[in-house]
Amino acid sequence: QVRLVESGGGSVQSGGSLTLSCVASGIPFSEYCLGWVRHVETKTREGVAGMGRDGRTAYEDSVKGRFTVSRDNAKSTLYLQMNSLKPEDTATYYCAALKTSGRCDMSTIQALALRAPRGDFGYWGQGTQVTVSS
Repeated sequence: QVRLVESGGGSVQSGGSLTLSCVASGIPFSEYCLGWVRHVETKTREGVAGMGRDGRTAYEDSVKGRFTVSRDNAKSTLYLQMNSLKPEDTATYYCAALKTSGRCDMSTIQALALRAPRGDFGYWGQGTQVTVSS
């Protein structure tokens, strides 16, 4: 059984930092394209960042320079370091994983954002809430 379990969310003031973690089980972690997606109830799910098997990273424009995605294959864990947080970063953050021979870029992460919750494309965690107050 595949499980992705996120943690590290919380409430911070604008300008603060948080680090999210996602521990995966049931998949050969090092072989997967991994990403972070966020969702606000009134908006479409949005890809935030991704990291491929080769270590290449990709970011949504609004988080570039503030967020850093990383992975520890030995621990089957994906991280998202979030600095200079803004109120508009408030959302539920999800970890997503996809085994693909293609590129692990923002197009792939966005596809995961839209399709993984439906269960027909990759895997999806339960989410962790991030709230940033002004």
